[in-house]
Amino acid sequence: MSKTKLLFDLIMYVNSKRNFTAQDVADEFQVSVRTAHRYLMEISELGVPMYTEQGRNGGYRALKNRVLPPILFDENEALAIFFAFRSLAFYESLPFDTDIESASRKLFSSLPDDIKSKINSLESVLSFWNPKRGLHAPYLKELIEASMDHSVITLEYQSKSDNTLRKLVPIGVYANDGLWYLPAYDMDNGKVQLFRVDRILSLKNTGEIVEVQTELLNWLHSYTVSTPIRLVVELTREGMRQCQSKPWFEPMLLNDESGHGRIDTFIDQDDMEFTASFFAQLGPEAKVIEPREMIDRIRNHAHVLLSHYQ
Repeated sequence: MSKTKLLFDLIMYVNSKRNFTAQDVADEFQVSVRTAHRYLMEISELGVPMYTEQGRNGGYRALKNRVLPPILFDENEALAIFFAFRSLAFYESLPFDTDIESASRKLFSSLPDDIKSKINSLESVLSFWNPKRGLHAPYLKELIEASMDHSVITLEYQSKSDNTLRKLVPIGVYANDGLWYLPAYDMDNGKVQLFRVDRILSLKNTGEIVEVQTELLNWLHSYTVSTPIRLVVELTREGMRQCQSKPWFEPMLLNDESGHGRIDTFIDQDDMEFTASFFAQLGPEAKVIEPREMIDRIRNHAHVLLSHYQ
């Protein structure tokens, strides 16, 4: 066996173990204990994280953040992974302790020169961009672990008017438009609600386990209307264009030959305030026909805004 292949196999061996000794390595690869120590030192210098334990029962221990063995990618796969790394660089917080710049450099340095040249050219014309947010989300890792374990957490949350205490069962976290969001089952009101992770001020895992029959992807692709309210809106051509840019309104749109459109659907009562605020921002490009409560909210918003600037 060549030394290169042996080192490659040794990396995979270490990744599969928690604790091992130089004698274990020597027996596995049919080398001397002295050679086993030397090879372990070499892969440690290559970046394989492990440390030695002294004493009678000592040996080697692989750290939790073990490295992956080399993987061969074709050109398109390498480009896709590189630009996926670059897109993460726009996030202030990530759920794992990693350096995206370092990961990008490692991948880039391992590529052939012609692919490096192509990436340099592509970077000037291609970007999976997100707005750079300065808001820190410090509890991402804890929220993911709680979601996987179905753990109950308590947190202090920065609400609209005051800080509130919540008892939740997280179902996952997701990123959108440069921000991180937490859908979680609120144990006080018995339903799943959405929270901004950067607004979590403190978090504690209670150790309780509660099974919530909702998965993140199913929740993201569903829209549950528990208290239905009929929504009818007339849209100008520009109003249609604005609504088409919002994924939650796009399936509801009905348009005519002139480009004008209409929304005729049912929304949940809990979405009344959000929906009214959106159509208020559209001004004369949208006219809500019903419900009356939403019309009153928009009229009140207009009066408050007008008096604010008088």
